[in-house]
Amino acid sequence: MAKLGEASFCVLVLFLSLVSADTDNRQDNQVYVVYMGSLPSQPDYKPTSDHINILQEVTGESSIEGRLVRSYKRSFNGFAARLTESERQRVAEMEGVVSVFPSMNYKLHTRASWDFMGMKEGTNTKRNLAVESDTIVGVLDTGISPESESFSGKGFGPPPKKWKGVCSGGKNFTCNNKLIGARDYTNEGTRDTEGHGTHTASTTAGNAVENTSFYGIGNGTARGGVPASRIAAYKVCSGSGCSSESILSAFDDAIADGVDVISASLGGVTTYMYEKDPIAIGAFHAMAKGISTVQSAGNSGPSPTVSVAPWILTVAASTTNRGVFTKVVLGNGKTLVGKSVNAFDLKGKQQYPLVYEQSVEKCNNESLAMGKIVVCSYVIGSDVAVAFIFKHKTEFATVSPWPISFLSLEDFGSLISYINSTKSPKAAVLKSEAIFNQAAPKVAGFSSRGPNTIAVDILKPDITAPGVEILAAYSPLVSPSATTLDNRRVNYTITSGTSMACPHVSGVAAYIKTFHPEWSPSMIQSAIMTTAWPMNASGTGAVSTEFAYGAGHVDPIAALNPGLVYELGKWDHIAFLCGLNYNATTLKLIAGEAVTCTGKTLPRNLNYPSMSAKLSKSKSTFTVAFTRTVTNLGTSNSTYKSKVVINHGSKLNVKVSPSVLSMKSVNEKQSFTVTVSGSDLNPNLPSSANLIWSDGTHNVRSPIVVYTDGL
Repeated sequence: MAKLGEASFCVLVLFLSLVSADTDNRQDNQVYVVYMGSLPSQPDYKPTSDHINILQEVTGESSIEGRLVRSYKRSFNGFAARLTESERQRVAEMEGVVSVFPSMNYKLHTRASWDFMGMKEGTNTKRNLAVESDTIVGVLDTGISPESESFSGKGFGPPPKKWKGVCSGGKNFTCNNKLIGARDYTNEGTRDTEGHGTHTASTTAGNAVENTSFYGIGNGTARGGVPASRIAAYKVCSGSGCSSESILSAFDDAIADGVDVISASLGGVTTYMYEKDPIAIGAFHAMAKGISTVQSAGNSGPSPTVSVAPWILTVAASTTNRGVFTKVVLGNGKTLVGKSVNAFDLKGKQQYPLVYEQSVEKCNNESLAMGKIVVCSYVIGSDVAVAFIFKHKTEFATVSPWPISFLSLEDFGSLISYINSTKSPKAAVLKSEAIFNQAAPKVAGFSSRGPNTIAVDILKPDITAPGVEILAAYSPLVSPSATTLDNRRVNYTITSGTSMACPHVSGVAAYIKTFHPEWSPSMIQSAIMTTAWPMNASGTGAVSTEFAYGAGHVDPIAALNPGLVYELGKWDHIAFLCGLNYNATTLKLIAGEAVTCTGKTLPRNLNYPSMSAKLSKSKSTFTVAFTRTVTNLGTSNSTYKSKVVINHGSKLNVKVSPSVLSMKSVNEKQSFTVTVSGSDLNPNLPSSANLIWSDGTHNVRSPIVVYTDGL
């Protein structure tokens, strides 16, 4: 099995922008790309001559002037030509042709997730570069790769004067004016040997780096959300995990070092108590110092998220408008589209014999697999097989040490039918393609869900962001498939997880901070949540509702100007903890000063941007009220009118009092009450609505969710 080198892409599907912009001068024939796979090994093979011969044969013309547009002859075999539809069909049926497809106008993209969210490259996005350069993002993760172009200090001035951190990265580790700080809590040095920390740091605040890709897949410019900002890396995780003491030490340092945003793509331990959660503890103190903490929801979906503190911005993972696909071309010409990040080529013959095995033992039989493409219902691996095709309903592509394509149940059934009906079944597993589509974002199945396991009346997660098939910087010290069987080393790779979604929102929080340095963490969180794109259930059951995506999909540009915000401070959260029956002695230790819990403060009345209540399923009818206060950050003399949208399938009565808020000045605060009533709640689904405050310019949206204790 051949592996892919940087200069020898032998299985590649190219998309070309070859159509002239001058439509008046266009020829009638469409430009098609004819892909013929790897270059034949015969020393006397002349690609261009072969391409001319093919064109002469299908067109019947001795001169193909104006027909042949491009000949591919250095790293792979194929050509681009102007063909009629009938000629295209004839070429597609010829021996040695893998595929024929129309040439289209494509733009080069890598960090397509930022484009998808509206933050375009370069000057196409409004920026406050002077403040952005003084903004510091602290990344708690597996460390960082300091030599990566994503963290180059070229063009940066000295670190911000507020920076009080150090560069203690360990042996042969050097910081610069981009990567201004490094601390290690693992005794391994801050250098990233896992790849995870490098990926998340570059997603949040990496430089704009041109011509990046994973072996040509997703080629374009990689960049973070705030590329002009600074990064401080705090290595709290190693291959063995992330210890509580390391996490707390990192928060302790990061707060004192002067970071503006803390990004924590880690978690996974259910404590059921905030005071036993090192991230909740650290984030509380960060909040008290005006520092936002953004945390990934977790990858245990549909199980509950462990990031449930209201002073943490909890992020779910969703898809974008780009996916990575791996095609399987059968001997009969049919193409099946599977999922994987396959950068390998299949040198020599383009199609190989297929062998289908139904047991794990036979799938692992090397004598049966030798020189063949193994088709199996179970995920296995072998160095003697040419490639693998598995039956697996996967929603995202992963990097593997072998050429692999995961087919849907339907396509896998078609493949088996082809094998059973063909004497000598063959197929080719092609190199993956990054393909754009217009599908709405969908929360990934692996993304952890609500409801909240500690404060049942606080909706979690808060927001969703791109977390599926994200290309970003990577550590060259580890294989992209994270296995010892894979000897490849790359500077950029594609991976998925709420760990990839979290740094997108960390970048958005930092982006907002560059325009509004005075905003508190709660104001930033409110702006992100109330301006989010609405999302709809993408499936059935509670796991497809607000418990999956919270307020919706992050919209960075809209979050800069939210109109109204729900503000929270340290003492609001202390009152919230009082409502959870924390005693004054404990709260005094947390707050650092005396605390008196007065009366019964309902946790659902925390001034949160979303509203949620858990009700007893024994009650057939219910009435629940939420009190909230908004601060005007829009314009003076503005009038906000309330509108309630009941979501499909919900039977709720929602009243807002007052229904109109007249703001005379900026920073003015006004309170209101939302009363929700109904009966016979579905025990298996939450009922929900959206409250929207609108002044004609701003639409400040808050989800309202009520559910029973059966969920």
